[in-house]
This record gives sequence, C-alpha cells and structure tokens, in this order.
Amino acid sequence: MTVEIAWEVAERPLDDEAIRSLVEGALSHGGQAGRDVSVALVDDATLAELHGRYLDDPSPTDVMSFPLGDGPGPWGEVVASVECALRTAAERGVAVSGELALYVVHGTLHLCGLEDGTDAQREGMRAAEAAVLTALGYRR
Repeated sequence: MTVEIAWEVAERPLDDEAIRSLVEGALSHGGQAGRDVSVALVDDATLAELHGRYLDDPSPTDVMSFPLGDGPGPWGEVVASVECALRTAAERGVAVSGELALYVVHGTLHLCGLEDGTDAQREGMRAAEAAVLTALGYRR
C-alpha cells in the first residue's frame, strides 16, 4: 500500500507519517485496506476550484474525494484544505492537527463508500470518523 502525499501549502499541521496512518486507518475501517491513495493538502482557492468544476459549487469546502478505480496509479485521491482546517480549528477552539485529521479520514471514508447525504448516513459517517480518530489517538 502506498499513500502519496503532496503539500501545496507551507503550513503543515500534520507530518506525512500521521497522514499515512490516518489514511490506512480509514481504509481498514472501510474494508479497503491495502489500497493506494493520493492525498493533496491545498489552499481554499484550489479546493473551491475543484468543488466548482466537479460539483458545480464554487464555494470553498473542507475536503473532496475522487475515486479513481483499479487501473494504474492510486485507487483514489483525497484533497483537503489546510486553510479551512486552520480557520475552523480557530473558530471551534480545537487543535488544527485534529481538524485536518478529520478531513483526511472523512475523505478516505468517502472513497470506501461511506456517504453522508442523509441523517442516517451522516450518523454512520460520524461514528466511523470517531472510531478511526479515537483508535489513532485523536480526541474530538
């Protein structure tokens, strides 16, 4: 299993090993252990552009996932906004590392097929996020 990490911002609230552990934990929880995943850590503008291009909503968001299939290269990609994590952590009074960890886990769980469009799905997603983050020592 490979987790490719691309930092497109200067601020690094997590180190690469933490990101790898978060992806591996979420993949394992989601029944997709061993998959290759790419993670890009970007700014709000980059993620807003992707959000507009792929979901027709140009507003900023925290994380997006792109399933890429079983062909050559990664099985999926997670793109998370470090700027959003910095802003949201300050607003909520939580650690930036924990906020960004949530985004990475959330995006990876989406790759595993978990959804959050309905109340029941959101409840399941929140439980899965909590299980992965707690297992890795993050408190929410």
